[in-house]
Amino acid sequence: MNIATLLPFIVLIGAMFLMTRSAKNKQRQAVQMRDQMQPGTGVRTIGGMYATVKEIHDDTVLLEVAPGVHAIYAKNAIGAVLEDAEYNRIVHGLEPEETPVVPDDASSLTEAVEAGEPPVEKKIDLGKDAAPAAGEAKDADTGAEKSGEATEPKDKDAKRDGDTDAK
Repeated sequence: MNIATLLPFIVLIGAMFLMTRSAKNKQRQAVQMRDQMQPGTGVRTIGGMYATVKEIHDDTVLLEVAPGVHAIYAKNAIGAVLEDAEYNRIVHGLEPEETPVVPDDASSLTEAVEAGEPPVEKKIDLGKDAAPAAGEAKDADTGAEKSGEATEPKDKDAKRDGDTDAK
């Protein structure tokens, strides 16, 4: 047999090997995640329900889905084991305490303190009302700039840049 005829089979077998290897790695990681479960841990099921683990058995888990409401799930139905902070943020809406923002340089903190005044924020004008250059005036109706010489009045229906004949 020629190597050219065997090459597609070799590539196919290699691709199958890589796909099964990655699937086995994902299964192994899922088993490790489920082994991390302990009573009191927050979990998310594969159906998207958040609950707290109450008891762990060989193939099943007893979950408290609401205060006083318990349900038995298969271990394979646990999609994710959540950290306490993430579970509290999602289920109870509790945000972790935010750390204060520290600027890159200390000059913004010390300038106002040295002067004995509270820091003042500068306001930036983002408007488009810039003064025209010397010798030029802006036409109020069209927004076009006019130079010192007179311009002809433009027809309202005349084509301008970007206008088309379609109506």
